[in-house]
Amino acid sequence: MQHRDGKVLVLNLDYQPINICGTRRAVKLLYLGKAEIIEGRQTYLNSPSGSIQYPSVIKLSYLIYRPHPEVKLSRKSVLARDGYRCQYCGRTNVKMTIDHIVPRNKGGGFKWENLVCACHACNAKKGDRTPQDAGMKLISQPKRPSYIPYISYAIVDRGMGEEDWRKYLPQKMYG
Repeated sequence: MQHRDGKVLVLNLDYQPINICGTRRAVKLLYLGKAEIIEGRQTYLNSPSGSIQYPSVIKLSYLIYRPHPEVKLSRKSVLARDGYRCQYCGRTNVKMTIDHIVPRNKGGGFKWENLVCACHACNAKKGDRTPQDAGMKLISQPKRPSYIPYISYAIVDRGMGEEDWRKYLPQKMYG
């Protein structure tokens, strides 16, 4: 019974990740014929009517249409857009900050095109200057993302995700 309260990745009919639910909810969806197991764990749930493999990834039997939500500008969404990668040096395995390309005191605003993910070292090196004034170059020009998947990057970053989820989640999440 170790997986009874585990997490299960739910995929839409087109294999797009749309949710993370508990094992109990996933088993209900399987029992009702609304989903099928794509990836299972090594253990089984036994009942008088049969046994079922504990699910890790399930796919819905029908397509859920969801409009893409407008992506709100926040620290978390800027970090997700840039893949938790410093836009000056390219490092990924360090704590990140948000940098204003054009500093706010020089007219730079709080907008998608002016914010990038930066490591502490690069942010300190750039200081209160533009990248050109600091002799630094951006890896990619920032722009407003049209879509960030429904599955939160933070859930997987905190280690709540399973290893077998990786092939179904955007590769940007794993750097």
